[in-house]
Amino acid sequence: MDINNQDELIMKLLHFFITKEGYNPIVLHGAKNEIWLENLENPYKIVRIVSNYIHNDEQFNYDLFRARQIAHKIKKKTFSFNIKTLSIFVNLGENVHLPETELYKFDNIDCINVKNIEDISKYRVIIDEFPTIVKSTSFKQKGLELFMKLTTEINEKSGKDAKKAENVFKKRTPIMTYILIGLNIFIFLSMYLFGKGSTDVETLLNFGATNPGLIKAGEYYRLITSAFLHIGFWHLLFNMYSLYVIGTQLESFFGKIKFLVIYLGSAILGNLMSLLFLGDNVVSAGASGAIFGLLGALIYFGYHYRVYLGTVVKSQIIPLIILNLGLGFFINGIDNSAHIGGLIGGILLSIGLGVKYKSTKFEQINGIIVSIIYTIFLIYMGFFR
Repeated sequence: MDINNQDELIMKLLHFFITKEGYNPIVLHGAKNEIWLENLENPYKIVRIVSNYIHNDEQFNYDLFRARQIAHKIKKKTFSFNIKTLSIFVNLGENVHLPETELYKFDNIDCINVKNIEDISKYRVIIDEFPTIVKSTSFKQKGLELFMKLTTEINEKSGKDAKKAENVFKKRTPIMTYILIGLNIFIFLSMYLFGKGSTDVETLLNFGATNPGLIKAGEYYRLITSAFLHIGFWHLLFNMYSLYVIGTQLESFFGKIKFLVIYLGSAILGNLMSLLFLGDNVVSAGASGAIFGLLGALIYFGYHYRVYLGTVVKSQIIPLIILNLGLGFFINGIDNSAHIGGLIGGILLSIGLGVKYKSTKFEQINGIIVSIIYTIFLIYMGFFR
């Protein structure tokens, strides 16, 4: 089997970007003689290796126009604000006029012309971004031996990434979600067995409903107990259905302990936000603040795994949040402040807890610090202003 120089160059580039820089292949229908790679954490979120022969400027410009359309679709799918793309052309004809040492820029696409790995060193900007690219693509092996080595290592890296994704999205029994639903239902029934029902103010207060006046007087337990109370059957049904749909997914993504921390933490932060806006005599209850916290955590998780969930987050989760917040502003009796407080809390707590295989220690430390600042701010505004 003969390996020509162009095939060897492409394999070296693929090996570098996949095994050294953490890029993953993108499956595109109809894209021939080109390979698209993505790493949404890199300044160049897309690297495109083009082996198609392009013989003149007109064909080159058409290629870039088509690439920009594809990049725009990827941008929408991955919920990204900016998709900076590096197009590496390995088979340009002499009638295509590109700068020899500077990037050719087309909209948000940077282009370079490469005949061999050493050509990359002519582009200072690329070397600054990928300083080890030349060294990491120098091998003792040649020909078929090199091809087999690169192919094996690429497949090993892709296999490891696939196992990580499978581990994250593997369906697990959502024990905590079931326990929380069961506890909410048990307490709801208890209000009828040991009180005057879920719509009775005295019973709600006896079971721990939110009341700003009592909380400020020292009954802090209401910040959490109220999240397990519901006013009427339909209130319980709606919230438990939402908890089942969202919780079963999010518990699987984050794990039982992190999920529980996000749920309970969001409930507390949502109720702390309520102290800023509700009158001291108002009585409220419900798991909505905690559920909005789960939605916030789902947004953060979806951001990190937006290659898998970007479309869902953009088309379903965010519209759902906006719709429910909008209804809260127009329908009396809905504590929207708890929703907003829980939503923000869920995002911050999930940053602090981290997303498996994605979050860095730096991100987590910042998330913990901001969560603490947010909590202190709400406590100060609610109790001491």
